[in-house]
Amino acid sequence: MSEINVVPYIDVMLVLLIIFMVTAPLMTQGVKVDLPQATAEPVEQTEKEPLIVSIDVDGLYYLNVGEDPKKGIDHELLVQRVAAVLRYQPGTPVLVRGDAAVNYGAVVTAMALLQKAGAPSVGLVTDVLDE
Repeated sequence: MSEINVVPYIDVMLVLLIIFMVTAPLMTQGVKVDLPQATAEPVEQTEKEPLIVSIDVDGLYYLNVGEDPKKGIDHELLVQRVAAVLRYQPGTPVLVRGDAAVNYGAVVTAMALLQKAGAPSVGLVTDVLDE
């Protein structure tokens, strides 16, 4: 009686697992910001990749889509890119990652620009409060 040899399949599966473990952290790009800490419930996960607007300590805006996500963009380009993404993928979640030391006005300005671009709601990203 012939039996199926599953050892090669296990080897392939383990190699794929290692590849995914190595590449997964590389897929999350962004600008280094020190997020404020707060006690808040996590937002529900959706199938769509969220648009993330980051604001660094100097008040510069960054968007996780475009040619170079680590390059600061101005107000007009932020509105244009967010509006384009929301036009082609309605319902995409929009999140703001503001540095803890950034001026409050920069965060409010970003939220106003996102509303102008057509974002129905904007979420704020925080770190988990250490207790």
